[in-house]
Amino acid sequence: MSSEKENPGETAEPEQLALIRETVRQAKVPRAKPRTWRGAALAKELPVARVVVNKGSLHLDQFFDYAVPEELDEAAQPGVRVRVRFGAGAHQVKNGRREGGRLIDGFLVERRAGSDYSGPLAALADVVSPEPVLGPELLGLARAVADRYAGSLADVLQLAVPPRSARAEGRPSPEPLPPPAAPEPGSWTRYERGPAFLDSLARGGAPRAVWNALPGPHWAEEIARAVGATLASGRGALVVVPDGRAAGRVDAALTTVLGEGRHALLTAEAGPEKRYAQWLAVRRGAVRAVVGTRAAMFAPVRDLGLVVIWDDGDGSHSEQHAPQPHAREVLLLRAAHDRCAFLLGSTGCTVEAAQLVESGWAKALLAGREQVRRAAPLIRTVGDGELARDEAARAARLPSLAWQTVREGLKTGPVLVQVPRRGYVPRLACERCRTPARCRHCAGPLEAPEQQELHCGWCGRGASDWHCVECGSTRLRAQVVGARRTAEELGRAFPAVPVRTSGRDHILDTVPGRPALVVSTPGAEPVAEGGYAAALLLDGWAMLGRPDLRAGEEALRRWIDAASLVRGQPDGGTVVVIAEPTLRPVQALVRWDPVGHAQRELAERAELGFPPVSRMAAVTGPPEAVEGLLAAAGLPADAEVLGPVPLPVVRPGGPRRPGDPPPGEQWERALVRVPPGSGAALATALKQARAARMTRGGGDPVRIRVDPPDIG
Repeated sequence: MSSEKENPGETAEPEQLALIRETVRQAKVPRAKPRTWRGAALAKELPVARVVVNKGSLHLDQFFDYAVPEELDEAAQPGVRVRVRFGAGAHQVKNGRREGGRLIDGFLVERRAGSDYSGPLAALADVVSPEPVLGPELLGLARAVADRYAGSLADVLQLAVPPRSARAEGRPSPEPLPPPAAPEPGSWTRYERGPAFLDSLARGGAPRAVWNALPGPHWAEEIARAVGATLASGRGALVVVPDGRAAGRVDAALTTVLGEGRHALLTAEAGPEKRYAQWLAVRRGAVRAVVGTRAAMFAPVRDLGLVVIWDDGDGSHSEQHAPQPHAREVLLLRAAHDRCAFLLGSTGCTVEAAQLVESGWAKALLAGREQVRRAAPLIRTVGDGELARDEAARAARLPSLAWQTVREGLKTGPVLVQVPRRGYVPRLACERCRTPARCRHCAGPLEAPEQQELHCGWCGRGASDWHCVECGSTRLRAQVVGARRTAEELGRAFPAVPVRTSGRDHILDTVPGRPALVVSTPGAEPVAEGGYAAALLLDGWAMLGRPDLRAGEEALRRWIDAASLVRGQPDGGTVVVIAEPTLRPVQALVRWDPVGHAQRELAERAELGFPPVSRMAAVTGPPEAVEGLLAAAGLPADAEVLGPVPLPVVRPGGPRRPGDPPPGEQWERALVRVPPGSGAALATALKQARAARMTRGGGDPVRIRVDPPDIG
C-alpha cells in the first residue's frame, strides 16, 4: 500500500492478485500422484514390492511383484495397504514399464532387490496408508488357514484385517500399562487342577487344557482370571466367544479383575470405526488382552501367551465367508505356531474337545463329582409313556410334573422354558396317526403361523380342506409348538405371572430375579439374577430327531447350557426335560456327564470313520461340475468318495442358509473322506483342481468346504 501512495500513476499489481496468479501457476504442476508413474525413477534400494492382491480366486493365490517409485520408497513398507494396477496384458508395455489394468487393493508383504518375474513390472499406484497392519505372524497364520481350508490367502486376509478407518488411524493409541499382579485363583479352586493351571500361566508356561466348566455364572470371571495370570507373565491373551452377549460378560469380568484399559473388546456391535481403533490398539501393542466374537480369532496380539475359546460347539464359531474356517481350529493353529497356552472351555463337551484330551494334546480340567452335585440342578425326565398316561399332558402338552415344577419354582424366582422352535405352530401332523401334514400340490409342510389359516410353507397355497392321506382324519396336532404359542398357553395357565419371550427377533440379555415365566429358543436364554428357580426343556424329541450326525451332541449342549442357568440342587433348582429317559443324551444330562457322552460319541465315530477321527470335505454344485472336479482332482490314494447325493431344491423367494444352492437349481453334494494325516493332501488336491477349472473356464459353480459342521 505504501508503494501505491508513493507512485500512484504506476499500474503495479495489487499484492492479492499477485498471490492468486502465483497459486494458479503452481497449480499447473499436478499434485495427485500419477497412477502409472511413467518415467518416474525407482527406489534406489529394494525397488521391488511383493504384494498380495485382493483377489480371492484360487488360480490367483500367489504374490505379485511391482516396482516401487522413488516417491513411494519411504511409505511403501512391509505390512501397509497399497493400490496396484492388476490385469494388464504383456502387450501393454511402455518405456519398459507395464501399464493398464484396473486399480485394486492389496497388502505389501515384502521389499526385494529383484524379482523372479523376468518381464517388465507395473509400478505401485499408491500407498493407501503408512500404517503397517499385516505383520509376519498374521501373514503366516493366514497362509496356514488358507492351506488347511483349501482357500485363498486374500480371502483369509479379508477376514483377518478389518476395513480401514482414516480417523481411527489418525488417533494415537494409549500408552501400554505395566503387567498386573497375578490374580488369586478365586473359583478356580473348585477344579482339581485349576490353581495349578493359573500358576503355570503366571510363570510363563504354555499349558493346554479342555475345561468342563461347572454350571453357574462364574465361567466369565474364571476366564478373566486366566487372562490376568497370562498378563502377569508379560504376555498377551486372546478370548473368542460365540456372541455379543457372552463377550459382554467376559468384558465386564475383565474390567472387574484387571481394571480399565488393559483389554480390548472386538465385536460387530461396536461399529467399524471403534472396532478398528480397538484393533489398532492391539496391533500397536497398547493393549495386550482381547475378547471378541468369531472375527477376533485373527487379532494380532503381541507376545501371545494364551488363546481361549468358549463353547466351541456353538455354530457361531463357524465362519460363513470363504474359506469358512472354524474359530477352534484357527486357535489351535495359533497355539501350535506361537507355542502358547490353549484353553477350550464349555459347560458341555464336543467330540472334538474329547479328541484333544484322548490324543494327549491337552489335559482335562474337571471338577470332582461332589462339586458337580453341589453346582448342578436336579434333573427330572418325562418320557413318552408318562405323557400317554398323563391327562394334563394330553390336554395342554405339559405333563403334571412340569406344571408342578413351574408352580413351585414361581414361589422363589423366575422359571425358564426352552422351546426348540420360534413362532406359533411351525409344523403340524395328523392328531390320530402322527403323519406329517403335507401340501397336496408340492408336498411341502403345512403351517399355521401367527394363528393364521392353514397353508403350505413352500408354495404358500391354502389347505383349508386338508385330511390325512393315511387314516382320513381331519384333526391336526402340533409337531413342534413354537415359543409364542407356548408363551400364550403358559400365560393362560398362570394369569398373574408375567411372561417374557426371548428369541431370534428379540433376545433378552438378563431378566430380574422376580417370579416370571421366560420362554426362550435354544441359545437365546437370558441370564436371571440369582439364577432360575426351575427350567422346562420341551419337545426334546424334536432336537434329538434331526437327521444330523451331531443331533445328540447338539441337543445335550443346548440342554446343559440352559440348565446351567438354574440354581444348584442345594438351592432347590430343578430341571424337567421332556424326552425319552433311556436315550443317551438324556442320561448324560441326568448324570451331568457331558464328557462321558462325548467320549462315547468319539469311540463310535472312530469305528465308523467319521469326523473328527477322519478329515472330510464337502463338494457341492451342479451334478456335471461335481463329477468333473472329482475326476480331475488328484485325490490321495486313501480318499473315499461318499455320494454324490441330491440336495433339497430351494424354492424361489424362500429362506436361504449360507451355502444353499441358487433357488430352483438341482445341486448335488459329495463327501470326500480321508484318514488322519491325509487332510492337508486332500485340501491341496481339491484346491488345485478347482483352480485349474477356473483357469480354463472362468467362473466355477463348485463349492468346497473342508470339515463341514453339518454332514447329515
